[in-house]
Amino acid sequence: MNIRSFLERHLAPACLLCQAPDGPLCSACQADLPWAPSTHCPVCAQPAGRTEICGRCLREPPAFARTQALFGYRFPVDRMIQRLKYREHLALAPVLGALLADKLQDGLPDVWLPMPLHAERLKARGFNQAVEIARELSARTGVAMRPEWAMRVRDTPPQAGLKRAARQKNLRGAFACGDRAAGLHVGIVDDVMTTGSTLDELAKTLKAAGAREVSCVVVARA
Repeated sequence: MNIRSFLERHLAPACLLCQAPDGPLCSACQADLPWAPSTHCPVCAQPAGRTEICGRCLREPPAFARTQALFGYRFPVDRMIQRLKYREHLALAPVLGALLADKLQDGLPDVWLPMPLHAERLKARGFNQAVEIARELSARTGVAMRPEWAMRVRDTPPQAGLKRAARQKNLRGAFACGDRAAGLHVGIVDDVMTTGSTLDELAKTLKAAGAREVSCVVVARA
């Protein structure tokens, strides 16, 4: 038994939110999380009164077939994701990946593809939070994770504050991939979905390379 296995067996982890000795997330904190509503657009996961494809997805169908979101991007999930991305609180990633695996409702893809980071951003941050989340999701679902199947070839400016059309223009040609996904159902994994423009651009790239289907799984829907 290595030291990590010993500690995990003999030291009960504290809750990551309230520090109660019932971690990594105690039942009370889990119940208080902003879980995504059961009625939403099945394509983009936008909350709605009924589970029907929303007007935007009918007018401008994205390249991905559907999206499953675990939470709304509200407190404390927004803080959890920010801590993971910007404060290197990596212990949150397997927790979020496990919760995603537990809540998946539709058929699994052939492969998980974490949202790529540009090499310069990866160098500055030191890790890709989507990869860390997808690692646990892959382990729990038995579906392989293939982060090397796509690259972010343009270090695009931040999307925050941009309108939908500007986001789409900003992302044009941002990704590249080979033909390894040809004929497969690819499941993109990301932390937050806002307008879906980034996911759509990656999905377009995958479909152009021969992917049979692309779906999305995200921790939170803004």
